Amino acid sequence: MAGERAATTGGMAPAVLPSPRSTAHVRDDGRLSPADRERLRRIPSWRNALSVVSTYVQTVGIIVAAVLVDHPAAWVVAFLLMGRAHAQFASLMHEAAHRLLFAHKKANDWVGMWLLGYPQLTSTQAYRRVHMAHHRREFGADEPDLPLYANYPVSRASLRRKLVRDATGRTGLKLLRGQMRNLRSPDPRIRNTLVRMLCVQAVLATVSVALGHPFVYPLLWVLPYLTVWRVINRLRSIAEHGGMREDDDRRFTTHSVAQHPLAMFFMVPYKIGYHMAHHVDAGVPFRNLPEYHRLLHEANYLDERMEYPSYRALWHALAPS
Repeated sequence: MAGERAATTGGMAPAVLPSPRSTAHVRDDGRLSPADRERLRRIPSWRNALSVVSTYVQTVGIIVAAVLVDHPAAWVVAFLLMGRAHAQFASLMHEAAHRLLFAHKKANDWVGMWLLGYPQLTSTQAYRRVHMAHHRREFGADEPDLPLYANYPVSRASLRRKLVRDATGRTGLKLLRGQMRNLRSPDPRIRNTLVRMLCVQAVLATVSVALGHPFVYPLLWVLPYLTVWRVINRLRSIAEHGGMREDDDRRFTTHSVAQHPLAMFFMVPYKIGYHMAHHVDAGVPFRNLPEYHRLLHEANYLDERMEYPSYRALWHALAPS
C-alpha cells in the first residue's frame, strides 16, 4: 500500500517516445559507446574530495554566520540552508553508495559512511543494498521506494498533505522512531551500525556544547533533517520517478527535468538532477552526467516532449488540480 489506496504506477509515463538514433557517442538504447563509457566513467577522486571538504566548509559557515549575526532572520535563513546541507550530504553519500566518490574502494566506503552517511543517521552500506535493488529494476518486485513514487498524479490537496507532514516533522519522526527500534534488533550488525551513527550524533552534539552553543545541534542539524530535508527529499524523489512504471526502457521509469541554477543550488546539488542519464548508466560519476545528458539529446533519446522545462512544471503535472 502507498498513501490511501493500493499502489498504482504508470500514471505519469509518457504516451509517445522520440525515436533515438545511434551516434558516435551513444547507441539507440541510450548506452554509451565503449570509448565514451570508459572516459565518462573515470572517477575524479581529488575533485570529489574537494566537494566533500566544500560541503563541510559550507555547513560550518552557515552555522557560524547564524551565531555571529544572531538575528531571527539569520536563524530562519540558516535553518532553511541546513536543509540544503542535508541534501548535499545525501547526494555525496549516494555517490559513495555507487562507489563513484573515490576510485579507492576503502576510502570511498569510509568517507561515505563516517563523513556523509552517519552524520545523517544513514547507513551507507544498507542504503547501497536497497538502492541497488532500485537500479536493477525500477518499480520491480524489490523496488524499495514504491510508496514515494506510486499513485501519481494526485490532487494538489493530497500532495499538500504529504508536504505538510514532511514540513512539520511528522514524517521524519515516524521514520526516526522506526530506526531507533533497531537498537533491539536481533541482528548485531544492525544494532552496531545504529550505535555508530548515534556516536557520531553524540560527537556533533558535544562539539555544539563545547563551543558554548548547545542549541545549535538540535536547531540547525536535527530539526532541518526532520523537516526541511524531508520536504526536499519528497519533491526530489517524485521528480525522479513519481508516477512512472516498470519497463526495460528507462524513459518509462524516470523523469527528465531541465536543470536550473536555483534548483541545483537548493534541491538537487552535485548534478543529481540529471537523473535520466544516471539511470541509463549508473556507473557515470556525477560530474559527467551533464555531458551524458547532452549526448542523449543529440541521439534523440530525449527531446523536448520527454523533458519538463522546470521542476515546478513537473510538480504541477504530478498534482494538476
